[in-house]
Amino acid sequence: MNEAAPKDYAEALGLWLAEAPSPVVERLPPGEAAGRVLAEPVQALDALPPFDNAAMDGFALRLEGEALPEGTRLRPEGAQFAGDAEQVSSAEAIEITTGAVLPAGFDAVVPVERTTRLADGRIELTQAVRRGQHIRRCGSDIAAGSLVLPPGRVVDAEVQTIAAALGVARFGVARAPRIAVIATGPELVDDPAQPLGSGQIRNCNRPGLAARIRGAGAECVYQTTIGDDGDELEAAIAKAEAAGAQLVLSSGAVSMGRHDFVPDTLARLGARILFHRLRMRPGKPILAARLGSGLHYAGLPGNPVSTAVGFRFFVEPWIRRALGLPEERPLRLPLHAALPARGGFRFHLKARLCLDAGARLGVEILPGQESFRLAPMLEANCWAIIPADSPDLEAGSPVEVLPLCHLPAFPLSA
Repeated sequence: MNEAAPKDYAEALGLWLAEAPSPVVERLPPGEAAGRVLAEPVQALDALPPFDNAAMDGFALRLEGEALPEGTRLRPEGAQFAGDAEQVSSAEAIEITTGAVLPAGFDAVVPVERTTRLADGRIELTQAVRRGQHIRRCGSDIAAGSLVLPPGRVVDAEVQTIAAALGVARFGVARAPRIAVIATGPELVDDPAQPLGSGQIRNCNRPGLAARIRGAGAECVYQTTIGDDGDELEAAIAKAEAAGAQLVLSSGAVSMGRHDFVPDTLARLGARILFHRLRMRPGKPILAARLGSGLHYAGLPGNPVSTAVGFRFFVEPWIRRALGLPEERPLRLPLHAALPARGGFRFHLKARLCLDAGARLGVEILPGQESFRLAPMLEANCWAIIPADSPDLEAGSPVEVLPLCHLPAFPLSA
């Protein structure tokens, strides 16, 4: 294999995203589209509210002028309840309930608590009434024909509510990208109940990647654990393809050691290597390739934080592209403390958003930046991105920040 030279992150990401698939549209009823990303706009076929209606329980009034003064006495006749068809009446006032269609020719509603019932059956206004008072106008929330939801919006509870109110029968959503996970290493133990033998560790990358895939809006269609064996990897890739995977993620065996067999296996399969090894930490040995069948492959380093960084900064942008989502835009926030220069690599540092004494939002770099340390990930809520060749940074220097993981429904970027 003619291994590509190390590349900058931006160059490598551009090569990688150029290989990402375009969104595939599925048309689903709203109940089956929960959590999916809209690939088509949703327009209102009807107005919301669909008719002028009462905003209060009380009486619908016919105003000939701009207002009726306090003390006006009126005789109500009949009633208009929610769900009743619009009626035509020559009465001075009609009893009405919240949500009921406003009778033809009536142009105000007085709440029942702003009236007094008289002995002769009439009501007396205890407050002046203005035209249009306590009426919800047709289309005042959403106008008929207007754009309600643009592509890229996640179908959440609010979208489901709007869809039901407007009578949307189907959504055009992006099909969830299908991804497979292959964890490598004879030292890995999958069964959490199995005691560890000498030299063994528990497999955290496989369940962690599966969870990250789901959280990013994709589907994990296949996962397995293999030893340091190229034939096993080749067989696992074939099973991933048979399961319908568009992208295979492996963890481990992509560096320069004796047992780092992934690059050679991919070469044997005739894969086109897009890049291998970047000027970034953690995650320098990351590898990206495309097989002749069109299957995409991302080889992530085995240290768990390196795996997380590779997923966050390469796999999640690929998923976003496949879902039709726009590129993320990081925030720029001030450092709470000085940060020494870190050499010629782009760094992704475990960090936490917090407020300073003046209630200004900033970013704190956490201790424990080594790629094997998982405990700081529980405290972190974001990644601080330090460009390659960055000089010493003083407290207050702005740095780019992205959330620890990107949920399509809750973007932190501005």
